[in-house]
Amino acid sequence: MPVDKLKVLIRGGGELASGVAHRLHQSQFKVCLLETDHPMAVRRGVSFCEAVYEGEKTFEGVTCKLFNTVDQITGAWQRGLIPLVVDPENKTKDVIKPDVEIDAIIAKENLGTRITDAPLVIGLGPGFSAGKDVHMVIETNRGHNLGRIIMRGEAEPDTGIPGAIGGFAKERVWHAPVAGLFTTQKKIGDRVAAGDVVALVDTAPVKTEIGGMIRGLLRNNTRVQKGMKLGDIDPRGIEEYCYTISDKSRTISGGVLEAIMTRYNGK
Repeated sequence: MPVDKLKVLIRGGGELASGVAHRLHQSQFKVCLLETDHPMAVRRGVSFCEAVYEGEKTFEGVTCKLFNTVDQITGAWQRGLIPLVVDPENKTKDVIKPDVEIDAIIAKENLGTRITDAPLVIGLGPGFSAGKDVHMVIETNRGHNLGRIIMRGEAEPDTGIPGAIGGFAKERVWHAPVAGLFTTQKKIGDRVAAGDVVALVDTAPVKTEIGGMIRGLLRNNTRVQKGMKLGDIDPRGIEEYCYTISDKSRTISGGVLEAIMTRYNGK
């Protein structure tokens, strides 16, 4: 089947889902994203789910646009757009009947994706078992196997440790000290120094342990739970990295593209 005829439904609109959507769109697939009505992406500079709030989101030359009805999806494809629909229950699949469904929610568990949802169902990261609830799993843990296609079994368990950048790992990520309302006057691309207060959760300060450039940040006035990821800092301080696809996301999207072509190439 020609790739420009293949319909790909992606559950999720955060950084990794968006990296996959971008690559598949550039590879001529018909891509549609599904999101909740209140997505909480941190890497908002490269997350198509921002279209839920802003109406559309563009990065690296590709635009995703929010649509209110499923019947607008075909028109979006004809216009060269990636359509996004608020549909956490995945009712859209019954209308567009995708050739490929990708669970890119990155919830570390399966929130309802089934191997019968499409002819090819792919899960990103832990929470899926290839051959049971999905056909293939893509490894999302940094390291030697990042982006690997798993045909039987599961991805590596979540380590809870961020990947190192510039020699820093857990120090570069901010988490909510308490449950409450997240507020900040900072924005993605701002430079901060070690010890700066970058946000509040209610009245509890959120301080950065290292200096650099804010690469990811939750939207202001977001309700959060204790321990939730609030943002991250890039010690390299290169602004372009805030608004372009990461090496991890590119690697994972390459694994997804290979998985699809393995199944469909020549058919």
